[in-house]
Amino acid sequence: MNKIYCPSLTEYKRRVARVVNIGGVPLGGDYPIRVQSMTTVDTMDTLGSVEQTLRMVEAGCEYVRITAPSVKEAQNLLAIKKELRARGCNVPLIADIHFTPNAAELAARIVEKVRVNPGNYADKKKFEEIDYTDASYAAEVERIRERFRPLVKICKEHGTAMRIGTNHGSLSDRILSRYGDTPLGMVESALEFLRLCEEENYYDVVLSMKASNTQVMVQAYRLLVQKLDEEGLQPYPLHLGVTEAGEAEDGRIKSAVGIGTLLEDGLGDTVRVSLTEAPEAEAPVAKMLIDRYVGRAALAQPIRPLTGPEPLDPFQYHRRTTHEVLNIGGLNVPRVMADFSRLPQREYADLRAAGHLYSPFLDKFQMSDLGADYVFTGERPLPYMLPNGLKEIVTYPAWVDAGRRPQHFPLITAGTYMQASPSQLHPQLNFLLLETSALDQPLFNRLRADATVVVVLETTNAHAMPDLRRAFFDLIEQQITCPVIICRCYPLQAPAQTQLDAATDAGGLLIDGLGDGLALGARFLPSSLPQAEWLDELTNLNQLAFGILQAARTRMSKTEYISCPSCGRTLFDLQETTAMIRQRTDHLKGIKIGIMGCIVNGPGEMADADYGYVGVGKGKIALYRGQEVIKKAVPEERAVDELIELMREDGKWIEKEVVDEPVGV
Repeated sequence: MNKIYCPSLTEYKRRVARVVNIGGVPLGGDYPIRVQSMTTVDTMDTLGSVEQTLRMVEAGCEYVRITAPSVKEAQNLLAIKKELRARGCNVPLIADIHFTPNAAELAARIVEKVRVNPGNYADKKKFEEIDYTDASYAAEVERIRERFRPLVKICKEHGTAMRIGTNHGSLSDRILSRYGDTPLGMVESALEFLRLCEEENYYDVVLSMKASNTQVMVQAYRLLVQKLDEEGLQPYPLHLGVTEAGEAEDGRIKSAVGIGTLLEDGLGDTVRVSLTEAPEAEAPVAKMLIDRYVGRAALAQPIRPLTGPEPLDPFQYHRRTTHEVLNIGGLNVPRVMADFSRLPQREYADLRAAGHLYSPFLDKFQMSDLGADYVFTGERPLPYMLPNGLKEIVTYPAWVDAGRRPQHFPLITAGTYMQASPSQLHPQLNFLLLETSALDQPLFNRLRADATVVVVLETTNAHAMPDLRRAFFDLIEQQITCPVIICRCYPLQAPAQTQLDAATDAGGLLIDGLGDGLALGARFLPSSLPQAEWLDELTNLNQLAFGILQAARTRMSKTEYISCPSCGRTLFDLQETTAMIRQRTDHLKGIKIGIMGCIVNGPGEMADADYGYVGVGKGKIALYRGQEVIKKAVPEERAVDELIELMREDGKWIEKEVVDEPVGV
């Protein structure tokens, strides 16, 4: 397949999309990447919706979406719009529609844009597998087209834009029966609607391919762009988002892994970051993601263009083939390396910054799911024994000076590596610190024959992710299978910015199966930092590394919460409930729990969750095992206990261990 989804894999170029005018705020073309969010107030609460919209605009929203689950909410959009205009706010409004074509047709006469979900707009999802013949499938498609056609004509008549927004978790039974739960199914779901729009000469369309699984989300957007070109359809602008990303640090990291990867590809014309928080908290995060690309082309150093086809499939996950070196590469999970090389003092208790917690009462370390696998101590090896499972890396001179201890592993520069004989290196594991610019044929030849080397790959290029990706392509083309640790270092900056930067730079590689570990270095932090601040920074970097690996679906180390961002349909306090469920379950490593405010978002939107907690009525919760409803109307006050009991029945529940509090916590 000729892969044309990305304007350039080596040069920052934004895809040029068709311009769609949305209430005087154009989208696509050369216009800036826009920011949007969605209200959480009941749409029938006119003043509440207006006040929240004003706060969102103040926070940076350029479009505001409001749910319209029925005709009465769609009608009230007019009252909300009038009040906003009376207060001098002209922000374009978007009606969010599920299940109800009548509401969409009414809203399209009122607001500047409507969003429809092809999975539930005149289609159905009952989790039934249907064996369609070609004729019966075509007849069903035609039925849906005829139900959709009136909305297209209304939008065209009133100058209303439309987003055709596919969600991974709400694909119809029809699409699932033919294409499965796949990115291709997501794309085809949208294209069925889009083809009708073009037949009607209606082009004010925006497209989205959202999923809570970042790998699926990225693959679907890429495949969508590919299919648009292959079919000769217009290059419609893209709305980027990760559904049900969650809250706090996890939600931001997950959003950046998905959205940032596509922005690096030059894709995306508007961004919505979905957090289980107040909607005004979303816009600043979206803006931080977008602002990384302002002036990117001018800042980036040239990257060698590809001379042949892309050596990996951007539409399907495959991890790069590597051989195993000790416990890195091969079938091992990606490893985490913590950088302690510049920490002023290094006591037992300080290893907590690498996730290894020392208990003086027990005189031992406690196992942690966020414990780094390797710690780099630079020129000063640690003067004490490390906890079980943690290994130490030192500089090559320090390794030689310490007598080449077998329990230490050297970090070697490219120059030293090329001059050293095998007898001068560690017999099992050597880390090679490598700048992307240092790659050449003599180095390739030696790497190909060395079974002891793990490359620690870094770059100084402002266009970091594509530069690192280009280096991975070189290794693949040269048939070199040594493991590679992705290394990124950032200056002292707001932790929120580092979260987004690292999640984009490293997550974009991991999503494509590139990378056998992650090292978030501290070399750019000022040496004058007090010990306590050093430990805080190192703790944040270690937790961030594990968070990125989890968000990219490459190493599950903690409970994952797939929680929707709340909207006017939500039937309970989503933020409070998510916090309560997290408090009770955050020790369950690798379990995925979906927390959905209403039946629109669940169970479909929590497509790959192990368990689900879904609002189905005021004070009533449905509990799911996977996509199967187990309990239909549990009183809200008992629902969390019932959820835990369901896990207990499945043998998935583990009681929280109460241990002595570690030093320094």
